[in-house]
Amino acid sequence: MDKLPKRPANYVPLNPVGFLPRASAVYGARTSVVYGRLKFTWRQTHERCRRLAAALVSLGVRKNDVVSVLAPNVPATYEMHFAVPMAAAVLNAINTRLDAKAVAVILRHAQAKVFFVDYEYVRLAHDALQIVADAGAPVPLVAVIDDIDRPTGVRLGLFKLEYEALVRKGDPAAELPSLEDEWDAVALNYTSGTTSAPKGVVYSHRGAYLNTMGQLLSWGVGNEPVYLWTLPMFHCNGWTLTWGVAARGGVNVCIRENRAADLYRAISDYGVTHMCCAPVVFNILLAGQAPRLAAPVHVLTGGAPPTAALLDRVERIGFKVTHSYGLTEAGPALACEWRHQWDLLPLAERSHLKARQGVSILSLADANVVVDDDTMSNVPRDGKSLGEIALRGSSLMKGYLKNLEANEKAFKGGWFMTGDVGVVHPDGYMEIKDRSKDVIISGGENICSKDLEYTLLQHPAVADAAVVAMPHPHWGETPCAFLVARDKAAGVCEDEVIAFCRERMSRFMVPRKVVVIDALPRNALGKVEKVKLRDAARNLVPSTVDK
Repeated sequence: MDKLPKRPANYVPLNPVGFLPRASAVYGARTSVVYGRLKFTWRQTHERCRRLAAALVSLGVRKNDVVSVLAPNVPATYEMHFAVPMAAAVLNAINTRLDAKAVAVILRHAQAKVFFVDYEYVRLAHDALQIVADAGAPVPLVAVIDDIDRPTGVRLGLFKLEYEALVRKGDPAAELPSLEDEWDAVALNYTSGTTSAPKGVVYSHRGAYLNTMGQLLSWGVGNEPVYLWTLPMFHCNGWTLTWGVAARGGVNVCIRENRAADLYRAISDYGVTHMCCAPVVFNILLAGQAPRLAAPVHVLTGGAPPTAALLDRVERIGFKVTHSYGLTEAGPALACEWRHQWDLLPLAERSHLKARQGVSILSLADANVVVDDDTMSNVPRDGKSLGEIALRGSSLMKGYLKNLEANEKAFKGGWFMTGDVGVVHPDGYMEIKDRSKDVIISGGENICSKDLEYTLLQHPAVADAAVVAMPHPHWGETPCAFLVARDKAAGVCEDEVIAFCRERMSRFMVPRKVVVIDALPRNALGKVEKVKLRDAARNLVPSTVDK
């Protein structure tokens, strides 16, 4: 057995970019990308990506150079997921919702060699590049991505490079670097940095390939799906479905913004079958008079746990929701795989089951909830005992770029520690309860803010809710609820909310303070910035200080 060596014929590096030439060969004449009046086939997309890769090489891009892009879900962003690694470079898709300072931090830390900028983000990019230059750091070469459907002619200062011109310039027959090691980097993604400076997360080709396959299998994506890009491609490379749609020979329906009218029009015009989104997009879809869909649309959601009530509402109009869990460092990790016997349960119970994060996807070796990160002992499967979610598998990140301390902290005892607190139910399905830093410890009792938020959202006057710790003279900490009123004019009564909670939870869990605000502070990924709320809560006094 040991005398059978690896050979080029039977040992090929795993590489998500390989899905593209296969799509060109198998689905060549099928539509690959739709954007406004524009359509490409898979054969055309393959050629365009090869052209861009050749152009990048001609600009001096070499192995491990970082190519950054600041753009919405347009064809160029999709193509760069293949073209950049084809040139042996590393793709860095930057969050378009960041400010100039944050973009500059990423450009400097990544040491981007080339920076592609969508025409709508030229001012943001200009300001970021100015910050980079003022700091004395190298400024990357810049190319503007003009609107391919309706060109504007916008350029960025002295930089005259333009995306389509580079595509035309590149030779599709040029010899491109071959991947020798599947451990080589394919992408550099930055964490949202809700509690600290963002960290650069490096994906390997192997990890990206396995994540893509695991995502397709766990979600049950068949051949030739029609995928609507409501999830930003900058978010974990579109949860790896940038590569996944090519693997299945699907259609990428690209839109610049998530407006209800545009979403429903795209679903109707192109026969959309699949989409991914954070729960905030559900609110967009449900705004106004939401039409019932002519055919089911499968939706993978994650980022923040949607309430059972929200899942119920979107499914009533034809969206079939699968709840998942992941993070920048792991990509897709858990999915709430549906069991047929659950279809017989009452609607409310089905929705509650679907709100759980579920079981590990197949690309992971293991996923557990551990009560002690020294012994790595598992919590009991009782749906109550809290622990930290730990993952391991070849689909995890290589590590944080230039951050040895963070790597040592994250990887412990053969596991990656997520920092998320959860439970395991008797059926083995996991449920996220909180971030470890968001757990409220009141008189020695652990209180999960997500449980309180779930209850608060059942109140008819509450549209949005977040719960953080605030000081308490006796218990040390106690919950403080920040609420957004459903009806701004009518508001929310603090006493009514506290009474509502007392009827539904243990007394120690009841918020001792309720603050009504216009909107919860959220970061660029739509996550609630609880750091800001905790800072505000430190200066508040409990409305009730009873023991």
